Order: sequence, then structure tokens, then C-alpha cells
Amino acid sequence: MLRVLDLTGLDGPYRDHLPRGSFDVEAAVHVVQPIVAGVAQRGEAALREYSERFDGVVPESLRVPAADLARAAEELDPELAAAFAEAIRRRRQVAEELERDAAPAPAILADGARVGLRNIPVDRVGLYVPGGLAPLASSVIMNVVPAQVAGVRSIAVASPPQREFGGLPHPNILALCHLLGVEEVFAVGGAQAIAMFAHGVPGLCEPVSLITGPGNIYVVAAKRLVRGLVGIDSEAGPTEIAIIADDSATPAYVAADLISQAEHDPLAASVLITDSVSLAEAVQQELQRQVPATKHVERITTALTGQQSAVVLVRDVDQAVAVADAYAAEHLEIQTVNAEAVANRIRNAGAIFVGDHSPVSLGDYSAGSTHVLPTAGCACHSSGLTVRSFIKTVHVIGYTADALLAIADGVERFALAEDLPGHAQAITVRRPR
Repeated sequence: MLRVLDLTGLDGPYRDHLPRGSFDVEAAVHVVQPIVAGVAQRGEAALREYSERFDGVVPESLRVPAADLARAAEELDPELAAAFAEAIRRRRQVAEELERDAAPAPAILADGARVGLRNIPVDRVGLYVPGGLAPLASSVIMNVVPAQVAGVRSIAVASPPQREFGGLPHPNILALCHLLGVEEVFAVGGAQAIAMFAHGVPGLCEPVSLITGPGNIYVVAAKRLVRGLVGIDSEAGPTEIAIIADDSATPAYVAADLISQAEHDPLAASVLITDSVSLAEAVQQELQRQVPATKHVERITTALTGQQSAVVLVRDVDQAVAVADAYAAEHLEIQTVNAEAVANRIRNAGAIFVGDHSPVSLGDYSAGSTHVLPTAGCACHSSGLTVRSFIKTVHVIGYTADALLAIADGVERFALAEDLPGHAQAITVRRPR
């Protein structure tokens, strides 16, 4: 009845040899579809073509040699190296103490009937680290550390090649990979990197089970295209910050924090939610003063003046909480009287930063929390990237013959009520004759 697939002579990878129904991506994203298809069909040749087209440089080796990783770490400024080490330490401590749950004891439902729970890490993950407007070396920590704590056995990192570094990713990214013990690093960016992880490239990169990490709209589109073939963390959009502030807040702090997120991307959103007209006016004045002094004036100005950014005036803190929950910000700061109490009322946010001295920038690097967070209102249903993102939960069911017999009548009736007699027969066949 069933066809037989003999894999005894195959050492892997096995995915393409396993039985699986046809899968048609209904909503293909036209820009990245040919890129993903090209990598799937032509492998490394396609990666090199896209590297030249999109990055302007073709690395000598797409997989970064271990010597380059080690050299990047050795050449780190000692103070920056210390900052990296402390950020790693804090992220790992939070991951180990708060995010990694031990499997609970099995539930005993009756004599001889138990259901247990196993937390099993995915086998292999591909972690993407952006290298566009800002080479986000911090994303290496935010992706690698929780994957390691989860127990993922195989970790690969991809980041775009950079012309100024001879076709290698940014040295800080390489250095952090070396410090974290990640040896499989690829100088591949954009949609083609996502395609490489999803489909694998013979002789270069084995396919992964899960892809995580932020990226531009083309990275997001590629993740959508391969979702189902592999798991993805999210379809993250441009970064965003919302700040609930009252007249107790310091205008200079609020303005600086709004600017910090606008600095990421011209599409970044910066939103102030306040019940204080005087504070709003003071923050506007601070923005006028601070923005011209920044390095990325044009980018920040575009973001702050775009339709995605605004000051939102509210009646009081109650309404501010309701507005913030409706917005479901990636990053939500609370700069009010009794900030802790206000923060405890929030239901929808990727991460909540409490008080005047907990800016988002702290969370981006060294607070110990994750900075890979849901955007575009997805915080109402999704969480940031943590150890749990890399773990599958598996029920383990064990019933003795007597335990099965004790519930057999009910199971058979249920199956027949659903017109699935084969299900019932699978119970009946086990009854004593």
C-alpha cells in the first residue's frame, strides 16, 4: 500500500529524499522570487552573480575563512572587545536564567497513562546579520547566544560582503562570530542569503531548519517566500519606538530616544504619546536642536517627518496605555511618574523600557534582553527572539495496555462520531481477544 523509500545508503542531507506533498507559494514576491529560484537552481554561481549585482563585490570565498574571523577578533579595539564580551555575558545570563525552561515532570492522567513534554532544539539554524545602512554586529549576539543556550547543534551566519573590507562582512561581525565560536560564516547578503539557507548550496552550505534575523524588505520578502520550507522568526519591518511620557519626563531624553530609532532607517517610526502639551512642545524644540548635530541628519529627518512618526496627544495616562496597546510598538519606553506601575499595565509591546534611564539603545546592545522584536503591530500576537524561538515542544505519550483499555470505549465512539472508523479500529485491534 505504502511506497518504500530506502535511505539506508544515504548519509544525508535527507530532506529532498523524504515524502512530501507539493507546495505552491500562492503569493510570490516578484522581486525576490527569481533570486530564490536562481540560488536553488544554480547554487554558488547564482550567489556570486547576485553578490556582484547587489553588493558590488564578489568575495574570493563565500564562506569566510577561520583565519579572517580570528584576525578580526585579534584586531578589535580592546575597549570595544570588552564591550562585546560584556554584552555577550549579559545576553547569555538572561537566556540561561529566564528563557530556557526545563521539561516539566510528565502528567499522570490515570494509572499507566502519562503525557510528558520534551523541549528539543532545532538541528540547524541560519542567522542573518544586516550590513546595509548600519552593520548590525549586535545582531550576532542577539541571534547566536539564545541559539547556543537552546542547544542548537549547527549554526551558520550570513552577512553581506563589503567592498571596503575586501569582500568580507564587517570586521566587527566577524570578530563577534569568532568570540562566540561560530565558524560557519558566509559573505552572502540579501534575498540570496535567505535562499542559500533555505535550499542549501551543494559543497558550500547545507540547508537549515530555521532562519532568523532582521533585514531589509527584500530579506523579509525572501523569508516569506521560503516560509514553510523552513521556519522563520518573523517578517520584521522597519524599526519603531513609542514613548509614553508625561510632564515629569526630561525633554532632552525623549528627543534623543526618538532620534536613536530614526537613525536606523528613513522608514523608521518614532512616536511620542503624551498628555502634556508643554512636554510635546519642549521635545519638538529639542529635536530642532539635536537633529542637526547628528551624523545621519538626512536619514533622521526623513524618518521623523514621515507619516509613520508623530506626537500623539492623549487625555491622560489611561488613554496613553490604551493607545500604546493599540500601537503595539516594537520598543515602548515609559517615562512617567510611577513608570513601573504604568509599564505593568501594558499588554502589547515587543520590549518595555521602564524609567528615564532605560533607553532603547541599552536594549540594542547590553541590557541582556533581546533586540530582535516584532514590528508593525505584531507585538499584539508575537514575541521577540529568545531561547524558546529555537526550541520545539514535543509531547511524549505513553499508555499501558490496561490504561488504553480503560479509555478505549470513549476513543472509539469519538472516532466513529467523526466518521473515521479507521481511527476506531486502531483502538479496537488492541483489545484483548
